[in-house]
Amino acid sequence: MEFLVLISAAFGAGVPNTIAGGGTFLTFPALVFTGMPPVMANATSTVAVFPGYLGGALSFRQELGGFDRRRLLRLAGITLAGGLVGSGLLLVSSNEAFAVVVPFLLLGATMAFLFGDLVRSWAAARARDVTADGALGLFAVALYGGYFNGGLGIILLALFSLWGMADLDRMNALKSGLSFLLSAISVAVFAVAGLVAWPQAAIMMLAATAGGYAGAPLARALPKPVVRGVIATVGFGMSAIFFWRLIAAG
Repeated sequence: MEFLVLISAAFGAGVPNTIAGGGTFLTFPALVFTGMPPVMANATSTVAVFPGYLGGALSFRQELGGFDRRRLLRLAGITLAGGLVGSGLLLVSSNEAFAVVVPFLLLGATMAFLFGDLVRSWAAARARDVTADGALGLFAVALYGGYFNGGLGIILLALFSLWGMADLDRMNALKSGLSFLLSAISVAVFAVAGLVAWPQAAIMMLAATAGGYAGAPLARALPKPVVRGVIATVGFGMSAIFFWRLIAAG
């Protein structure tokens, strides 16, 4: 029964990840539901959705090739450094401390997802070139992504808008490439630290990949507001459940 829950959640996560993101709202709670400690559940969830980032990066390889190589390497280095620090912070977090933070992270990620277009518009109106501040912003976002993956794509797109980027294809290409690097360093750290429940992770990776494949035709057929509404409902619902668990435990 537990594996059926995990397979269903991972497949369900693969579909919205292909369309708009938000799969973490399903995989992480499902792992906690099966009794896995929150820190291990977060690490295993990161591994479960990892193949989707690789697929996204490969699909945008032509757009990524259009970036200046030196700039791309610089951004990749900042992302890896931030992801390494964020993953390290998760390693030293106790399950009790992480359980306190999780409801706020889920709620924040859901709000970022729901109002992502408004956030990007606001950021675009205040666009600036990539400077030291831009590097600091990317490091902070990567640190968050290494610690908790939810809503990462929306936050990255808002950051790129602040940098003055306007071409959505190029923005999505850079988002996919940096998300893949960030997830790769996180997966490596979690694996070395022994935080990954591999049987669950392996079967969820397969299910998430299948869900991502199934999500492609849905991405063409479903209206964007419907997709966003479903994912936001799941996000708010999961946030409420984890707030209730936090209050009940206190």
